Amino acid sequence: MAAHGDIACNIAMQLARRLRLKPRDIATAIVEALRSRPELPELIASIDIAGPGFINFHLTPHALRAVLDDVAAQDSHFGFQPRNGQKLLVEYVSANPTGPLHVGHARQGALGDAICRLFTSQGYAVTREFYYNDAGNQINNLAISVQARARGVAPESAEFPADGYKGDYIRDIADDFLAGATVRGADGEPVTASRNLDDLDAIRRFAVAYLRHEQDLDLQAFGLRFDNYFLESSLYGSGQVQTVVDALTRAGHTYESEGALWLRTTTLGTGDDKDRVMRKSDGSYTYFVPDVAYHLDKWTRGFHRAVNVQGSDHHGTVARVRAGLQGLDADIPKDYPAYVLHKMVKVLRNGVEVKISKRAGSYVTLRDLVDWVGRDAARYFLIMRRADSEFVFDVDLALSKSEDNPVYYVQYAHARICSVLAHAGVAHDEIVNADTAALTSAADCTLLRRLGSYPDMLTQAALELAPHHVAFWLRDCAAEFHAWYGAERVLVDDAELRLARLRLAHATSRVLAAGLQLLGVSAPEQM
Repeated sequence: MAAHGDIACNIAMQLARRLRLKPRDIATAIVEALRSRPELPELIASIDIAGPGFINFHLTPHALRAVLDDVAAQDSHFGFQPRNGQKLLVEYVSANPTGPLHVGHARQGALGDAICRLFTSQGYAVTREFYYNDAGNQINNLAISVQARARGVAPESAEFPADGYKGDYIRDIADDFLAGATVRGADGEPVTASRNLDDLDAIRRFAVAYLRHEQDLDLQAFGLRFDNYFLESSLYGSGQVQTVVDALTRAGHTYESEGALWLRTTTLGTGDDKDRVMRKSDGSYTYFVPDVAYHLDKWTRGFHRAVNVQGSDHHGTVARVRAGLQGLDADIPKDYPAYVLHKMVKVLRNGVEVKISKRAGSYVTLRDLVDWVGRDAARYFLIMRRADSEFVFDVDLALSKSEDNPVYYVQYAHARICSVLAHAGVAHDEIVNADTAALTSAADCTLLRRLGSYPDMLTQAALELAPHHVAFWLRDCAAEFHAWYGAERVLVDDAELRLARLRLAHATSRVLAAGLQLLGVSAPEQM
């Protein structure tokens, strides 16, 4: 809180045991030493000792104004850190190619992309990766669903596969397969439908390629891009899954029981509550086994820091994957990879919940959301709550033009500043080089403090894998700008004061635009 100072220091409490003195006595000695320094009055307005020994510093307007020089020098990179030589892999969305992307994937996409942007701002070399689950029973269910629809079997029919997908998109795939259509495959090569309904492998290849293309369109609509697309099937084809199983077996971390191969996850120190089946009695592997192979692959590619953004239904995967990695004796940390597990999204439209049911085909897709409210509102809303909190996406609120709509409120603040700057008719260089000594009011200092807090907020948001901090900060900054604008006239007759306030407004617009960009949201100049 500003009332408690701009900077709080607890050094007195840290030194108390070592010096065998009371923290307040140490704090008093520190403050007295600081007050003897001649440069102090220019930077520090007052120093208070609070509680058991906190030292609270209140900065002078002169010190607060220094942020304007930083914004002018760094512009859209204000708050960025230099390259640190560290690599980071962020995996997100990673949808099964069995249907269009839904709003849960949209939340993953918004969170994952924002985390990538945050870590880039903090000096990391970030790689975005999409893991395609193109193997297993779900893909088989996709193929037999398309086969049934192509043969005229309706989803409501008793003959339709019990575990089949019933959405209208299955009929579209079936129609295109019968028409001999061509789509792009996983490797970018064309896949042409054979029209042979007895060839289930051909149906499977076509259906997966078709849905991958549809998902690519969804990703484009949401402004998402990826550096790598990793196929689960490649882990089997390359022998990496078998290599992991063999390594865990040699290390003595597996055992046979009830015809299945089990992993002793309870003894590998990652908190799993019971051992887990790796290979079922029918010879097929459970889903976490290729996940272990995949994350070993990440590690060997040099990504010693990795983040996975997944739905909370993957909670059980965390301990199993980490246990498998520990059993490989590859010097992988116990907390590798880091996980951001998000709760699913409830969508309200016209005050009524829109049900999400993938199998029934009546769920809200990512593209639905973008079509209804636009990319900016969709991204901001999906980021503005903690990932692990329940979230209701109110379509009507996202469309409203009021201060209750946070993305509108922030964008309007930016557009308002652009309008003021355009109306002022002052050259850019004259604004960014203006003398700011006239910025001394309480409202001036409040807005300056907000701008000065931006770099630390970015660092903390990246550290906590919490891009919602950026959304909160932007909303607070917009509110403080609107309050400042209401309290202080900008285009006053006094030329020095007018230029100083224009410079503060301009700096605010640049930081608002930079923060929105980190969320993948635009900063319009007119609204």
